[in-house]
Amino acid sequence: MSITATTAEELGKALKNDESEITIEGDLEKKVIRIKVAGKVAWAIAGGAIACAVIATIAAVGSGGTAAPVAVPTAFIGATAATGVLGVGATTTAIAIAVAAGGFASLSKLRRNYRLEKRDGKSILIKK
Repeated sequence: MSITATTAEELGKALKNDESEITIEGDLEKKVIRIKVAGKVAWAIAGGAIACAVIATIAAVGSGGTAAPVAVPTAFIGATAATGVLGVGATTTAIAIAVAAGGFASLSKLRRNYRLEKRDGKSILIKK
């Protein structure tokens, strides 16, 4: 069954549910391609920074905001480092996907387990 995602949150949930086919539409399409095509070294840099931002964001949300004084600067620093590699749009999308899916592992799953099957300029289809 194919799921369609137009937002980072929808894509995060589809990855969390381990969907076999995901159609990605709209602005999300270009951002996901940037995440998928980043080279290994670039992803190592961006991924580490994004992982820190995701952990900080989840900690702030999970604590009801009591972790915010520490989490917000950590998330900002992580996001800033990743934007140099992926750009602002792809970085914020990556963080949103990971937060919606419950952790950074979803981005690793997106990069490793899904292959780009079809691209028409408006959407992409990724499959396991």
